[in-house]
Parts: sequence; C-alpha cells; structure tokens
Amino acid sequence: MSYDVMVFDPAVAPREAEAFLQWYNAQTEWNEKHEYDDAAVSVPALQAFFTELAEDFPPMDGPLSDDEDDRPQVTDYSIGTHIIYASFDDEVAEDAHGQVQILANKHQIGFFDVSGDGAIVYPDGTVLIPGEEEEEGDA
Repeated sequence: MSYDVMVFDPAVAPREAEAFLQWYNAQTEWNEKHEYDDAAVSVPALQAFFTELAEDFPPMDGPLSDDEDDRPQVTDYSIGTHIIYASFDDEVAEDAHGQVQILANKHQIGFFDVSGDGAIVYPDGTVLIPGEEEEEGDA
C-alpha cells in the first residue's frame, strides 16, 4: 500500500472541484514529452519544493536516486511541468503528509490529498473537497 499526494502549480490548476479532477486525470495520463523522474522539467516553485522534500524522502528513480537506499522514506515520484505526484510508503505516510503540507505552503503551491480525504488545498487558503461546496479559510 502507499500514501499518494500531488502538489501542483496553482496558476494553471482549475479552481472548481470537478474541473480540477478532470485536469488531474489528464495530468496523470503522463503525456508530456519528457521523462517523469527529474524536477528540472517543473516550474521553479515545484523544483524548490522537490529539492527540499527529497532531503527526507529521496526519489526512487531519476538523477537523485540511490539504488542502494532501501529505507521506507524512498519515494516514487512522477514529475510533470505543473505537478509532482508522490507515492510514499505507508510506514512514513504521517510524516510525509505533514512535510508535504508544510513545504507546499512554504513554496506557495497547491496540495491534493489523493489517498486521504481528497482535499484540494490552494496556497490562498481555498480548500475544495470533491462533492462538497467550496470552503474559504486557512489550509
């Protein structure tokens, strides 16, 4: 099992839950013309987020990976231009969830709790829960 989250560039992500989920589905078809294991393809805020997160949750693949590292913190990332999808080992899910939220806020990017409650959190505090009305407030 895994705990999956996605962070995203709020400048391009839809601001309505249903439209966001359609955008998410399109993004996770992985149709961009690059490999999905190097943050160099991402917008600067996502690159900065990834650099910090990878210090504690190193990538399974890509330029920063280490084939000898078999700790549960090693994470499977799929990295696009406007999203980073991360699949964490269940053993580190709680720590990963907290750190992703902190770093998403720090770098002013959005957070989608794919495996959790499905919350879509924007850096301005807007929270969307698919199937519910839009909420304004602190994320």
